[in-house]
Amino acid sequence: TANNIKHPTGLKNWRVINTSFRTDNDTQRVILGNNIAITASRKGQTNPWPEGTILAKLVWKNSQHPQWSEAIVPDEFVHSEIMIRDTHKYKSTGGWGFARWKGMSQQPHGEDKSFEQECFSCHTHAKDSNFVFTKPARIP
Repeated sequence: TANNIKHPTGLKNWRVINTSFRTDNDTQRVILGNNIAITASRKGQTNPWPEGTILAKLVWKNSQHPQWSEAIVPDEFVHSEIMIRDTHKYKSTGGWGFARWKGMSQQPHGEDKSFEQECFSCHTHAKDSNFVFTKPARIP
């Protein structure tokens, strides 16, 4: 476990909510959701996200495609991150529990409970969107 949170089972089968690209650390992310998150995102009911929502980010370093120089593709897997919506259990962090697992071996990150504040301090910038940076992609 990481931060007392178990890595979700079946994560590889979850559906995509959106993707993102960070220029500060040259990474790309795929944001996945459990069924509660997918239903809320499709209905536009994400502010606040409902109880039981789990959002997962899978993060890779970027690489130039070897046969197509204009394309950026995933390279080294960096980590997976999880946010769990439980307003009672995670009251001190905006109703969200945070966890991270590093590398392909998925080693838990964070020595102690201070890890959640490390995550939450960044997420306070997204207070107006229920502490979530991800905006669900519009799908026709």
